[in-house]
Amino acid sequence: MPQSLSNLLTHLIFSTKNREPLLVGKDLQQRTHSYLATVLKDMQCPALIVGGVADHVHILCQLAKTQSVSNIMERIKASSSKWLKTQGSCTFGWQRGYGAFSVSQSHVESVTFYIEKQEEHHRTITFEEEFRLFLKRYRVAYDERYVWD
Repeated sequence: MPQSLSNLLTHLIFSTKNREPLLVGKDLQQRTHSYLATVLKDMQCPALIVGGVADHVHILCQLAKTQSVSNIMERIKASSSKWLKTQGSCTFGWQRGYGAFSVSQSHVESVTFYIEKQEEHHRTITFEEEFRLFLKRYRVAYDERYVWD
């Protein structure tokens, strides 16, 4: 019987609405990251790591061959927004957009390290600066007027 096999590793990056620091405190961040990982697991898109800081999230996951990035993002944002509102974040929301960047197997370790060190990294660089660097590195054309929506 023929098989369809894949190993599509993707680095997802998205922020809170208006980049507000809504994920305040280690406990809320860890619970949110765990929740996101569970949603991805349920979609057959296991997260290798989920991390971030108060205003944004980074996820390295393996995409299921039956899922599109847009479907994954729609589901994890909607589900986690509803969940976060039950955790006391009544006005919580994610930005409408996101970044999705391919990762080769040979770079999994460095991307994992990068996500683990988010708090340290953001002592010297803002989310906006970081995201622009990703867009430049991956040669993604964008319109500054709409990238932060």
